[in-house]
Amino acid sequence: CARVGGGAGVGGAAVYSRLSQPETVVYEGERPQVQTVVNSNDGQPMTAEELYAANLASCVGITVNTEVNIFGQITTSAASGSGFVLTQDGYIVTNYHVIEDAAEDSSVTIEVSFANGDKYTAKLVGGEQDNDVAIIKIDATGLTPAVIGDSDKLAVGETTVAVGNPLGTLSNTVTQGIVSALNRQVTVQNNDMTLIQTDASISPGNSGGGLF
Repeated sequence: CARVGGGAGVGGAAVYSRLSQPETVVYEGERPQVQTVVNSNDGQPMTAEELYAANLASCVGITVNTEVNIFGQITTSAASGSGFVLTQDGYIVTNYHVIEDAAEDSSVTIEVSFANGDKYTAKLVGGEQDNDVAIIKIDATGLTPAVIGDSDKLAVGETTVAVGNPLGTLSNTVTQGIVSALNRQVTVQNNDMTLIQTDASISPGNSGGGLF
């Protein structure tokens, strides 16, 4: 089950609802929902190898490109992050801080990369800065959505696998750990958050990726 990843851990989010960017709505119609994941191996937990293979197509790398004018010379700076597919028709979840520059400047471009080499330009649908969650949209169909988990069913000590794009160059990297703690009260930039703590390695560029 996927959850939105951040630099210090992972927070659960129900993101089929209104997000800020005033009056933005991700969707209002009925869309078929994915079923609860069923583990392989006769009900035994999936291995890291199996989780990675099952979810790689749902994980994306995100690059945010900003043009900067330095003494009359135009150069491009890039910030990187991760995300995961929410719907078959191209809605993708990431962290707000990954795409924050695009929220503030319409000239900033967002590029989404898949493990199979496909790349798309994305548009920002909306986000909640306080909860560090954002939705972007690419023009694609037939994608593989990640299965959204129920954080209330987690137990400390359960195995976790993070898939993301650390440092913006090590795409499709998997790291393994455990659920170290639940309901961690953390304050980030004056925002109080309740988070899942994991010791799976999470580096800059992993932000927004899934924890499975």
